[in-house]
Amino acid sequence: MPGSDSRGASMQPSDNPTTATVTDAERPVLVHDYLLVMRGAERTFARMADIWPQAAIATLLYDRDVFGERLAGHPIRTSRLQRLGARQSTFKALLPALPAAAERLPVAGYELIVSSSSAFAHGVRPDPGATHVCYCHAPFRYAWYEQEAGVAQVPRPARPAMRQILKRIRRWDRAAAQDGTHYIANSRLTQERIRSFWGVEADIVHPPVELERFAPATAGHRLLFVGELVRHKQVDVALQAARDARMPIDVVGGGADEPRLRAEYGASAEFLGRVDDDRLAELYGSCRALVVPNVEEFGITAVEAQASGRPVIAADGGGVRETVIEGETGFFFPTGDAAALATILRSGAVDSLNPVDAVRNSHRFSVQNFQDGIRRQVALARARPARQG
Repeated sequence: MPGSDSRGASMQPSDNPTTATVTDAERPVLVHDYLLVMRGAERTFARMADIWPQAAIATLLYDRDVFGERLAGHPIRTSRLQRLGARQSTFKALLPALPAAAERLPVAGYELIVSSSSAFAHGVRPDPGATHVCYCHAPFRYAWYEQEAGVAQVPRPARPAMRQILKRIRRWDRAAAQDGTHYIANSRLTQERIRSFWGVEADIVHPPVELERFAPATAGHRLLFVGELVRHKQVDVALQAARDARMPIDVVGGGADEPRLRAEYGASAEFLGRVDDDRLAELYGSCRALVVPNVEEFGITAVEAQASGRPVIAADGGGVRETVIEGETGFFFPTGDAAALATILRSGAVDSLNPVDAVRNSHRFSVQNFQDGIRRQVALARARPARQG
């Protein structure tokens, strides 16, 4: 079978009945795009993997240092691209090869495939008669709704070639979605995009938030941003508004846009880089409010902040419309409007919100609710007529 086993373990489910919590027939092969950094999609996938202990995992690229402990007990198989040693900072150079590599991920021999995809994992090739359930975080953003942002990441002379690459990926992506896969969307926005781009209907199961990691603390005076420091996150909007409102803001995360943001806003914002889970929980609990300056498909940070009893001030659209109750657990501002955000900050309205309401609202997005939803969707998919080759 193609691919390399990064842990030297067999892809076949365990034959040891003392370690199995489900029967071999029930245990799927699990697929995720790439396991290189632990972010929202990866945390969701890890909780999905917990549903099927010891299930095999197939992924394009894998970093054992990041996921070895969290996914212990799951045999890991990677694509042949793994031997190139790509990491989070370099794997985008492999973009033209990723669709074909996804098609070759080793899922043959399994009756059930459960994938987690924000790019290519939904394009695996199951056997005829197998059931494929895909939890879609988003269709590949740079191929569909952020094409120019994707093109802008390469040097100007290479941009015409990048446009052609993304055009080919769009064709591949749409074709991959027509093969009878049962899709689950993480939010209404993703559901709408799946329908618009692929012509496919999807049910919704919201991602899980590890609520036990968070607890209310004494609110401080500093705002908080948590996320990747890349252009499409519109971090500028949060930093400009905080500066205009003369409010300090902590920035958690890293990314390609970090040097520019530090140079422009270093005098009014504190850049903390990537922090561990314990430190992040402390920052949530003690912040004045979390600022979400861009439209997210779901936006786990907004729920994490509420689980910490803190309000959310977010760009109006996407997942926050499902996770934040305006006037009760947070406020919305027009997307991209730093002046409107600054007005909300100056008003002090967030200081009047009750932390108890925020915590209560966050409980809708528990790990248990997510896992129950995934189990229901898998059962629905398996009850459908078998796919043909």
